[in-house]
Amino acid sequence: MTTVIIDFGTSNTVVCTTDLITQKPRTLRFDSMSRRFEVGTEQVSVVPSLVFVEGRDRIWFGESVRAKRLGFAQPERCFRAFKRDLAADFVPPPRQLDGNSYSAEVVSELFLKEIWQQVEQQLQPSSVIFTVPVGAFERYLDWFRNLGDKLNIPAVQIVDESTAAALGYAVKHPGAVVLVVDFGGGTLDLSLVRTVSAESEQQIVRAEVIAKSDAFIGGVDIDTWIVEHYLQKIASSRAEVGEIGFMNLLEVAERVKIQLSTTDEAKEAWFDDENFMSHELQLHRDELGEILENQQLLEQLRQAIDEVLAIALSKGISKSTIEQVLLVGGTCQIPAVQQLVISYFGRQKVKLDKPFEAVAHGALALSEMAAVDDYLRHSYAIRLWEPHSKSYSYLTLIEKGAKYPGARSEALTLQVATEGQREIRLDIGEVAEVSQAEVYYDTQGRMTSSQLVKQDSYRSLETHHQQVCVAHIEPAGQTGIDRIQAQFEVNEQRVLVVTVKDLLTGKMLVDRGAIAKLK
Repeated sequence: MTTVIIDFGTSNTVVCTTDLITQKPRTLRFDSMSRRFEVGTEQVSVVPSLVFVEGRDRIWFGESVRAKRLGFAQPERCFRAFKRDLAADFVPPPRQLDGNSYSAEVVSELFLKEIWQQVEQQLQPSSVIFTVPVGAFERYLDWFRNLGDKLNIPAVQIVDESTAAALGYAVKHPGAVVLVVDFGGGTLDLSLVRTVSAESEQQIVRAEVIAKSDAFIGGVDIDTWIVEHYLQKIASSRAEVGEIGFMNLLEVAERVKIQLSTTDEAKEAWFDDENFMSHELQLHRDELGEILENQQLLEQLRQAIDEVLAIALSKGISKSTIEQVLLVGGTCQIPAVQQLVISYFGRQKVKLDKPFEAVAHGALALSEMAAVDDYLRHSYAIRLWEPHSKSYSYLTLIEKGAKYPGARSEALTLQVATEGQREIRLDIGEVAEVSQAEVYYDTQGRMTSSQLVKQDSYRSLETHHQQVCVAHIEPAGQTGIDRIQAQFEVNEQRVLVVTVKDLLTGKMLVDRGAIAKLK
């Protein structure tokens, strides 16, 4: 049995499996797609999450896009951060190229399909584990399940990115309490995990997720903020430098950001030969820290840590109980981020051993795990329209933080809304408090980000926000009379199911039926 892990990232993607000889994690390298990073004394292979559409029959992926600088002459043909768009509430419109439409879903599918083809040239995988952000909604998870069907992947499993990293570090140490801070290109994810002795002799350990937190921010926001900071200093704007110029400045900003991980000051220059103008972007480490503070990124990290610690304390786990704090992801290499985490937990507990590979390598531990005792990051709720306030309210079915499988403590009694109604429909979805840099797009699809905002986000469990049909009733319903009793629960696959009884006829209409189109 060969399991492959695909850690699909906003900036970089890591693919790994277990080496058959050493039985240790082995990161796969693909000739034209992979890029090497030096981490300490080791070299790490990643696939830059980049796609360039040269023509209808010619598409470039990964490192070939970056190395050839394909996106800078024709930025409208270059796709980056499409993983982030795939999970977002509001996404840019599809780009029309060569008569084809390229949305975030289409580009993500093309990218992962190419990776899968490269994997099959090296291995004969029997299963795949995709890693996803802690705050991923069901719609995002279902997209990966559907992708598995399209690519004929034998078996697909999904695990939280930060939880996977915790398992990778602590799997051989039952009783360990580990906090993972996974700060990548597009998201911030925290997961506090405790390992306990396994119930089966065939399994090494079982993991219990104690607390989770997340925010929709990451390295791509920092690159944009650095460029906007530079343009403000020279009294210029994005419109003045143009889209090609802005794309080049983003690359310069990323190089400066990476340099500041190891030096106090960094400087990079770029000559705009189209406008005959030289740009010199110089930044001090303290200045970058001020940018992150002003844009509320560091404050959001504090709030995420505080949320995890508060949840843990409510479960009897104090901060002093945490043995290790593991920093994962490229953004965790920024000194200001490291210093903030160290200020909470002390230098001895904070580790930065595998910033790129920890998630993928950790996910391999799932094949040795008896189980992952997890809980719901989001609430399931019915959305109701309040005509007087002209706003939506939510009737919670399953509370955030509930372990699954699990059921709502009380059944819900419902009436029909109109006389003669023969089916009862509800607008059911997930509700979560989402923190993200507010993003908007101009008429040409160019993205601009602002300061961090926090707001409730609702995601319908049905496609196109159609209401879920809970039950068909016969005879027709009458207004003002209780008609059905519905008991909601979340099953082992994290799918909301319902059992419905007709109070008029006494018949069981639905027995633990899935109420959303989930697989």
